[in-house]
Amino acid sequence: MLLLPISKVGPGGANLMEALFTATSAVCVTGLIVVDTPVFWTPFGHAVILLMIQAGGLGIMILASLVGIALARRLSIRSRIAAASEAKSIGMSDVRGLVKGILLISLVIEAATAVPLTLRFWLGYDFAFGDALWLGVFHSVSSFNNAGFALFSDSLMSYATDPIICLPICAAIILGGLGFPVIMQLRKEFRRPLHWSMNTNIVLWATAVLLVFGTVAITAIEWSNSRTFGPLGVADKLLVGFFQSVQTRTAGFNSVDTSQMDAASWLVMDALMFIGAGPAGTAGGIKVTTFAVLFFILYTELRGEGAVNIFGKRLSRAVHRQAITIVLLAVGVVVAATLVIMVMTEIELDRVLFEVISAFATVGMSTGITASLPPAAQLILVLLMFIGRLGPLTLGTALVLRQRPILYELPKERPVIG
Repeated sequence: MLLLPISKVGPGGANLMEALFTATSAVCVTGLIVVDTPVFWTPFGHAVILLMIQAGGLGIMILASLVGIALARRLSIRSRIAAASEAKSIGMSDVRGLVKGILLISLVIEAATAVPLTLRFWLGYDFAFGDALWLGVFHSVSSFNNAGFALFSDSLMSYATDPIICLPICAAIILGGLGFPVIMQLRKEFRRPLHWSMNTNIVLWATAVLLVFGTVAITAIEWSNSRTFGPLGVADKLLVGFFQSVQTRTAGFNSVDTSQMDAASWLVMDALMFIGAGPAGTAGGIKVTTFAVLFFILYTELRGEGAVNIFGKRLSRAVHRQAITIVLLAVGVVVAATLVIMVMTEIELDRVLFEVISAFATVGMSTGITASLPPAAQLILVLLMFIGRLGPLTLGTALVLRQRPILYELPKERPVIG
């Protein structure tokens, strides 16, 4: 659809790379771009991008299940398994209710975000009501789905110090990054924290800690940078620092020029983007649960204890292997892609690494090199966005065509570690 002439401003249509990269970035809710979204694409193109963002944020199998419910009023066993798996649901007793609940949550949060944005664009910036409504809806969908697509050429830099624009967008990003299982449990048991699952506790605590760390680190590093935070007042610096920290939850908007930020800030954001946000939501990265599991494994090992206990519950040993596998696969993918692109382009390590992690973690923040990369390097970013949205473990499992049961066990032996 993006190849159609109606999608592009001016004569002719977009070329294949422009359409493919944009479509992948939208469906994988990343936000990286090779063309200027508000200038290059027509309103029809913007609508196509918005629909792809919504489909990618909901999840393709969740979307397919919704269509199945609408058309057939029932779901096959295969569809129920697929939908439950994508939503990280433990059981399949009420997948129809689960799918409808996810849709309802998405629409309610997006509508609640669109209202203040629309009013602010209309009353505060003198946009016509129709234009303000479109801007509000587009950016609310883009923010909740952690997509990072904006209808302004400078992303949200023109509104960096406007809390009425920035804070609703941040709230939608954080809620989308919590993941649907967490949101649905909080909706039912918000006043009964003792009933919260280990997943909910980990996601809430890790999200809060990483947001505070990101805000403090980025604000401190950029405090005197004349190209970013330097000219701002104290309150505005804190707002912009918080906003930039939220974007590392895999959202991708920016309220200052990311390419002008200090390399130390890039490194902090690399780490935060790589971790990402909660599972079974609209965010990417290895997920905060994976990071937390590794942290508690390390903590338990240093204390010399046997079992890993988190929030009063013992962690399954199968989860240990799963977390280690995800991290090693993710590190391998990021390192390999960074190396190949550096050989192709001879661009500095810090910029290439930032771009690769941004693509893999489906963030969309950029140091400004994506559009200038050769087509082969852009295809690598396309593949990274696809892998990042599926998840390294999911992709690795999908590549295993058959399971080979082992009917015997080898004798144990321990190598020297450390």
